[in-house]
This record gives sequence, C-alpha cells and structure tokens, in this order.
Amino acid sequence: MRLDSPWRVADFRTLFSAAVLSHLGTNVGYVAVPLIAVEALDASPGEVGALVTFSTLAFLLIGLPAGAWVDRMRQRRVLIAADAARGLLFASVPVAWWCDALTLGQLYAVVLISGCATVFYDVTGQSILPRFVGRDGLVQANAAVVSLMAVTNVAGRGAGGGLVQLLTAPLAVAGTAVSHLASAVRLLWLKEPPAVTAAPATPRREPLRAQIAAGVRHVSGNKELRALALSASLTNLGSQILNTLMPVLFVRELGLSAGVLGVYWAAGGVGLLLGSRCARAVASRLGHGRTLGLAGLLLAPAGLLVPLVGHGPWLWIAGAGWLLAMFKTGMDNVLGVSLRQRMTPDALLGRMNATFRFLLTGALAIGAAVAGLLGELAGLHPTLWVGGALLATAFLPVFLSPVRTRRDLPAEAPRAPGSGLPAPEPAVPVREA
Repeated sequence: MRLDSPWRVADFRTLFSAAVLSHLGTNVGYVAVPLIAVEALDASPGEVGALVTFSTLAFLLIGLPAGAWVDRMRQRRVLIAADAARGLLFASVPVAWWCDALTLGQLYAVVLISGCATVFYDVTGQSILPRFVGRDGLVQANAAVVSLMAVTNVAGRGAGGGLVQLLTAPLAVAGTAVSHLASAVRLLWLKEPPAVTAAPATPRREPLRAQIAAGVRHVSGNKELRALALSASLTNLGSQILNTLMPVLFVRELGLSAGVLGVYWAAGGVGLLLGSRCARAVASRLGHGRTLGLAGLLLAPAGLLVPLVGHGPWLWIAGAGWLLAMFKTGMDNVLGVSLRQRMTPDALLGRMNATFRFLLTGALAIGAAVAGLLGELAGLHPTLWVGGALLATAFLPVFLSPVRTRRDLPAEAPRAPGSGLPAPEPAVPVREA
C-alpha cells in the first residue's frame, strides 16, 4: 500500500489521537508518582529506585512472550484493555491517599501491574502501525508518533509538575487515570486490522517458546538490528540512572520545586520533538545510516553535561545537555524504529517489537535499580556521572556497525529461502553514503 500521507488513514488518526491522551497521562504520572514517594511517603533514594524499577520490571518478566501473544490476539482489544487497566490502577492512588491508606507497597503494586499493561500497549501499538499505514508510510508515521511523544513529554511533564504544586502529587495522579480511560474510550472507534497470515515455518499452534525464539533470532542474527538494540539499551540505561535520582536531587538536595523539575524534564521533550522533526529531512540528504552515526558522534557527548546540575547557571547547562541528548534520541527513534520495522515481515512484527521492548525497557528497570543501589552506596553525584557516561557513549554500537553505511531503508524484509523467515543477515545492498 502506497500513501502520500498516513494522515489520510482514518484508523491512524484514531490511533494517534488516543495515543495523545495515553502519553499525556503517562507523563503526568512520570512526575507525580516518584514525588508521591519522596514527599508524601518520605522514601529514600533506594526506595525511589525500587519504585522506578517496578514500573518497568514487567518488560523483563513478560516482554518476550507478550510479542508472541500479541501476534495471535485481536490487537484493537489489547490496546483498549491495556489503557482501561492503567486508568483504573492509577485511580486507586488518590482514593487510597484520600482514605489515609496509601503506602509504598500499594505504589509498587500499581506501577508493576500497570507496567504489564504498558507492555501489551507498546508492543501492540508498534506492531499494528505498519498494517494501517503500509511500509512506505512508516518514516512519516513514526516521525508523527515520536513528535507526539516529545510534545506530551513537554506538556505532560510540565503539567505534572504544576499539578503537583497546585493539587499535591496524589491528586495529580488522578489526571493520569482520566487520560488513560479517555484513551480507551477513543480506541473504541479503531477498526481491527486484517489478520496476518502466519508464515509456513511459524504456524499459529507452534509452541510459545519456539515463537519467542524466532523473534529473538531475528534480532540477534542481524548485525544492524543487534547494533540498534544495543545502542538504544545503553541510552535507556544511562538516561534512567539520571532520571531516577532527579526527584531526590531537585526536591531534597537542591531545594527546588516540583515545577522546576517538570520544566527540566520538559526540556528533554523539546529535544525529542526537534530531533524527530529533523530526522526525515536530514536523512533524505545524508542517508539514514550516516544520520544515525553523525547524530551520535556530535550530540551524545552532551550527556556529560547533565551530572553538572546544580544551582544557578549549572541548572541551565545541565538542561541544555539533556535537551541535546534527547535531540539525538528523537532522531534515533524515528530512523531506528522505521529501519527495524522495514526489516521485519508482518508475521514477526509483534515478536521483533517485543524483543526490542524487552531489551530497551529492561534496561530502564536495571537502570532504576542501579541508580537506587549506587545512590545509597556512593551518593547522588557519583551515580549521576555513571549515567552521564553511559548516555555519552551509547552511540558507539551503531557507529561501529553496518548501520552507519546504510543510505536508504530496505525495500522489504529479507527472507531465508523456503523458510518464510528473515535471513540471519539482511540480503539488501548497503551503499557507502
């Protein structure tokens, strides 16, 4: 299917508008939930780290089988159920707080179970997109989605900080609940895409373990996909170490308000937005691979400015470093996601996306745990330098891989002869840019 614009597809517009609501809620909660732990429950750095770990732990627990399940399920229903579940779970937080019964244990349970719903929402959303817009519309559609994520980072995290100041953190979480429930209602207008015919080598009744293994082999057996996965995982690891301790640093050590923290995080959203909007234009001139390589080489070192955060000009310097690092991430998200979707056949999209989400969000869980542990043992600032160093060097796997020499996206996913599955290495020409 060839489209001048994915915006001509009614289902893409429905999916996008629901995602606006869902991402806004997620970003309000991103600010409000750890501040509940810090301000309302007097949590230590280790306890905050544990909270953030629980919020992403689901990707390590069910991330891989979720891809196989999504490939066999009605994906519209999965999206609706995931958003409805998240809305109800977050609604329990202000209710418990109002009844003076809120505990860290409940927060841990809410973020863990809602994380399970997020696994299915994220994997399904990335898997359903090519079936609505076609593979020729992927770059433009992914640019729109990443831009959306960036805008909601700015609006949601800025609003989250403001709502915490005005209403307290537990009541701000009510906004998260309402946004997810509204997204679930909007998705009722989404049509179920046509079912994908499974490849001969992966029949519907094949054991779950074998289906999961096919997705893992597809990613691990391809040099370009391996490099994309490793770079993105290291980026997530470094950024999560930094972000996990920011509420403790801003509110407790620097004495800054929740609003200032929200603005700082919103600066990263501005970077994501600018990077996502520039990605397509720059890649059309330099090539997709060279753009990914140069963006990493020139922008990733800005991550070393983030640990300098402090009072006065140091806050602005750290904010600028965070913006530049997220600019690079915005470009990576558009071009890297489009590349991996184009290199994967429809029957494997769910498992490929689940493998990436397992690695990328698993890195978030590990990063939060590392941040909590190092924050307790070594202190806040040495831990921030660990995160900054990881963020600054995460581009190297892509820069040193064949991705850097790729000029265009592949025309279609390569397949191994007679198997219906992708070959271990892409059988597409790689031209020097």
